[in-house]
Amino acid sequence: MEEDVKIPEERIAVLIGENGSIKRKIARETKTSITVDSHTGDVLIEGEGESFFKARDIVKAIGRDFSPERAFNLLKEDYLLKIIEIPEFTGKNASAQKARRGRVIGRHGEARKEIEKKTNSFISVHGKTVAIIAKVADLEKAIEAVKILLQGSSHETMENFLERKGKTRFEL
Repeated sequence: MEEDVKIPEERIAVLIGENGSIKRKIARETKTSITVDSHTGDVLIEGEGESFFKARDIVKAIGRDFSPERAFNLLKEDYLLKIIEIPEFTGKNASAQKARRGRVIGRHGEARKEIEKKTNSFISVHGKTVAIIAKVADLEKAIEAVKILLQGSSHETMENFLERKGKTRFEL
């Protein structure tokens, strides 16, 4: 399999790493071939099976502003990447996109940190997207919390949702 992934120009150096170390680690750990066009941000990923998809998601995560260390969580069993497009909630209105992006981040990053803490996830708000890295079991809760804010609900509503989801009943 092969796929072209486009990453922002300012993230190319992060993806490549010092002397190519990050790119090599992704390729080695996933048994894939990764070719980066450092002028355009086009990244060609070639490989097979689940490792191909892990490499693709790591590249996308780094492109969405995650540090390589956080992106490498995707190498672990049961970790996934979800990218939510903000315009799906705002349309093309740039000021609405900026406002909703700000809601997900919160004052001094508090909303983002709260979601990360209560869902055991990593969240990056970059451009017109919100990207989430989490274990499969926690991913849906993190996605729903982000969507609550992108739909315009209050931070209190999101916090109440996370509190309700955090309480688990003992069942036989």
